[in-house]
Amino acid sequence: MTVHPAVRDRAPVPAPEALAARVADAHTHLDACGCETPADVQAAMARAHAVGVTRVVTVADDLDSARWAAQAATWHPDLYAAVALHPTRADRLDESARSVLEELAGHHRVVAIGETGLDHHWEAAPHDVQAEAFAWHIDLAKRTGKALMIHDRNAHDAVFDVLDSEGPPDRVIFHCFSGDAAMAAKCADRGFVMSFAGPVTFRNAVDLQAAARVAPADLLLVETDAPFLTPHPHRGRRNEPYALPYTVRALAGLRGQGVVDLCEQVNRTTEAMFGIRVN
Repeated sequence: MTVHPAVRDRAPVPAPEALAARVADAHTHLDACGCETPADVQAAMARAHAVGVTRVVTVADDLDSARWAAQAATWHPDLYAAVALHPTRADRLDESARSVLEELAGHHRVVAIGETGLDHHWEAAPHDVQAEAFAWHIDLAKRTGKALMIHDRNAHDAVFDVLDSEGPPDRVIFHCFSGDAAMAAKCADRGFVMSFAGPVTFRNAVDLQAAARVAPADLLLVETDAPFLTPHPHRGRRNEPYALPYTVRALAGLRGQGVVDLCEQVNRTTEAMFGIRVN
């Protein structure tokens, strides 16, 4: 198995106590976690199931990853896929890549177009090229009727500018939501879903935690973004979908909400966004 180089040498996060309710991981990267074969996928899903994470969406960031994700989603009944080119790879969205993504987007196990959006942190692709690629993915989500899964790093206003210019699809998810309470209110006004990952558990994430408190209950998802963004108290270790309960419990605590109640609400949103019933 080939684990993403950025996390290859990190020890895996210890398994948490199982949740009292089932829940879905709305965004992970099983290929970057080291999964290659059906046996790898089945083992990762078994680890997730053991702690109550019973549905997983594995997300692509380039063409090879997109092909793999769509195929891997056929290897386990509780695994689904999202396909797109990551904004840092937007300069690779040529006609051939568009054709591949359009074909994969029609796959019955692909439930979202993502992750796409804007990244103004890494200068891997010019901002105008990213915006053009983002607009194309927005159109693909509209044409396929699938959810749009947004990557937004240091680009909040620019992301909204593109969405306003193009017109958003019916279902929009801000993956690894990174805004403050004001941005959460802006998303809520438009019916955009906010998916919270490990950073909401970080002690210095005051603005993000404020957003988590005010985000409407019916616009919440939870995710790992594994193998990255491992939640406190295991920040720095290698993440995987089975670690999601750490984030779920922290989010419930921030919101003054019971864990089971939060899971049930998240599951309703999971079904609404992806057509995935969590059981």
